[in-house]
Amino acid sequence: MQTVELITRKRDGGTFSTEEIRWLIAGYTQGTIPDYQMAALLMAIYLRGMDARETSDLTLAMVNSGEQLRVNTQVSPVVDKHSTGGVGDKVTLAVAPLVAACGVAVGKMTGRGLGHTGGTVDKLESVTGFHVELSRADFMRILQEHQIVLAGQSSDLAPADGKLYALRDVTGTIESIPLIASSIMSKKMAVGASHLLLDVKFGSGAFMKNREQARQLALAMVEIGRAANLHTVAAITSMEQPLGYAIGNAIELREAIDILHGRGPADVSELCYHEAAELLVMTGKAADLETADQLVTAAIQSGAAVKKLAEVIAAQGGDARQIENPDLLPTAPIRVMVPAPQSGYIAAINAEGIGLASMSLGAGRFKKGDPVDHRTGLLLKAKIGDYVQAGAPLIEIHARNPEEAQNIQSALLACYQWSERPVQVLPLICDIIRPQK
Repeated sequence: MQTVELITRKRDGGTFSTEEIRWLIAGYTQGTIPDYQMAALLMAIYLRGMDARETSDLTLAMVNSGEQLRVNTQVSPVVDKHSTGGVGDKVTLAVAPLVAACGVAVGKMTGRGLGHTGGTVDKLESVTGFHVELSRADFMRILQEHQIVLAGQSSDLAPADGKLYALRDVTGTIESIPLIASSIMSKKMAVGASHLLLDVKFGSGAFMKNREQARQLALAMVEIGRAANLHTVAAITSMEQPLGYAIGNAIELREAIDILHGRGPADVSELCYHEAAELLVMTGKAADLETADQLVTAAIQSGAAVKKLAEVIAAQGGDARQIENPDLLPTAPIRVMVPAPQSGYIAAINAEGIGLASMSLGAGRFKKGDPVDHRTGLLLKAKIGDYVQAGAPLIEIHARNPEEAQNIQSALLACYQWSERPVQVLPLICDIIRPQK
């Protein structure tokens, strides 16, 4: 095979065979295909796309480029959950222990934040001593002993994806549905859960900016799961404003703990409880969503859900007392309240702008490898649809120093749009995509 021939074929709208895709991924992983040729191929894919069979073949080739955990051969059922990312998205921190507390194992490898979207790993590392870098043996031991493990991504799993993602990041080929779908699904399939729930977000704070893009991505990933015998369901959810009230790391973990106690913000709590219930139905733990909701409610009211979070924190070396008493979590030395500049209903909040402001405080990364300050972030005091009086609290800034807090205030206020009339709040969960039978 000749790489240039494959590049020109895709450039002209052609398709690749299964064997050609395997050859390309093996060659790039092993270094026999150089970056400049793979960059050209990625741009051709970005412009011309891939059909469902090609996308599935690409995913499997990336899965086979490295080790596979195959957790479902030792624990079954075992579920995984993935979000495409957003602002204030602490859903995994609540859903994983909720599902485990209901008797279904959760084997989760998760990533760090990059850009305006936060990372679950960074939020977990707000806890003193918590270890996300686990060996294969430790991952399986903790999963078997505690029915839940929350680890960082392993570079040994789907290494082709790591190389391709780094190249996509610098060649303007990130926003390609086949490339996004195969990237996400290759990492999930390499872990080897039996059931996967995807949270595909759209809106100002998401990578998919509109609902149709999110739907196309969701359909592509559910189809990949179906072809690979991985039971996959996708929820399409709105990220037109930050999720919940907290944006940051330690303060988002604190909010997740509130959700597990049943006293979290309504929007993010609803999403967490629904996704936990969906996983219970997917695995057969509950016959229907109504029964699953009862199991979720019981796990919250009994305290089993928050105890399960404390349990996995302790199992991975963290200080479980910080879960039992969130006041022990790290806090920023400076808190500044930003008042509402006018009276009215909040009509819109630019979630991406809020996320970028939080990054400026140190809560996120502008480039890979940047340090994160787990103490900093933002606490919203009102959401879309709320009526706020001029001068009333709007946003609480958690900062390292007064200068950083002062520097972002005008940018924060620019994220808000106001209305004199009541504003309709759109549903958070817009659609559920299930595999075709």
